[in-house]
Amino acid sequence: MDLAVDLANTLRPIRGEDHLDSTDALRTFLEEHLPDDQLDEPPNEHDLEAVRAVRATVREALERAAEAPELVARLVNEGLCEHRAVPQLQRDGDGWRLDNVVEGGGHAARLAVRALDGLAAVLVEYGPDRLGACASPTCRSTFADLSKNGSKQYCSRGCAHRASVAAYRSRRRSS
Repeated sequence: MDLAVDLANTLRPIRGEDHLDSTDALRTFLEEHLPDDQLDEPPNEHDLEAVRAVRATVREALERAAEAPELVARLVNEGLCEHRAVPQLQRDGDGWRLDNVVEGGGHAARLAVRALDGLAAVLVEYGPDRLGACASPTCRSTFADLSKNGSKQYCSRGCAHRASVAAYRSRRRSS
């Protein structure tokens, strides 16, 4: 699930920042988020554009999950079909797990399937209310809330603290 959030947050729309602005930036992101055996060749401009398209889908799913869960389910299902994800049983220690894997398809397909698979797992396990975008009007980073109480509204403690301080100052001014 971290991959989906990290991918979505490479775009900071409020700040006008795109952290996937070059093939070098994409290579760094891939090195941090994909297993070494999936980094067979350096990314090119086509990979960069394809990953940005995946990012747009993942970001939309995270931002709209609570208000439009049916749309998010459709985005996830269509993305997994588009990138030809194939469910396969994989050994996991003494047990087994079911993973969606990609045969070929390049960097974008690998990222898409891993990110969409993470979104699907959170939707199934926790529900759509656990996915969202930061409530701070100056941030809008995305998050997945895997806490027990599921009440997360901000992407980080920093954003929550800034909102708390702003609310406190607003109350003080009005009194």
